[in-house]
Amino acid sequence: MTAISFPDVERLVVDHLKNRAELAGVIVDNRPPAGFNGTQKAVLVSRVGGAWVDDLRLDQPLVDLEVYGPDKTAAHGVALAARSALFEARGTSYGGAIVTDVVEADGPRWLPDYNYPASSRYLSTVRLFIHAN
Repeated sequence: MTAISFPDVERLVVDHLKNRAELAGVIVDNRPPAGFNGTQKAVLVSRVGGAWVDDLRLDQPLVDLEVYGPDKTAAHGVALAARSALFEARGTSYGGAIVTDVVEADGPRWLPDYNYPASSRYLSTVRLFIHAN
């Protein structure tokens, strides 16, 4: 039996999004930075589930994008930019694995974050299809 080398899907998504021109000035990470209060433009990435298909050597992680902004309009704009940019991950390789597809499971939806009362937040979920090496 060959050992499976799973890529860190959170880092994969963060690395794919963080240097995109359309997300310039936006914090992109898998955890909020020090001093975060929800009013900064930010995309926070979290794996929230998914499944491994052994016969196909296929990981199908579900990934949430929590998108924040100083107001609802700004947060929505960042959510749309991140949404579009993530679809372009199709065909990319990361740590020897290949992203073969990106499918939206739940598009951006307004979801206030009561941990940060001044925040404006949109949440979306995508499923990635990643063939492991």
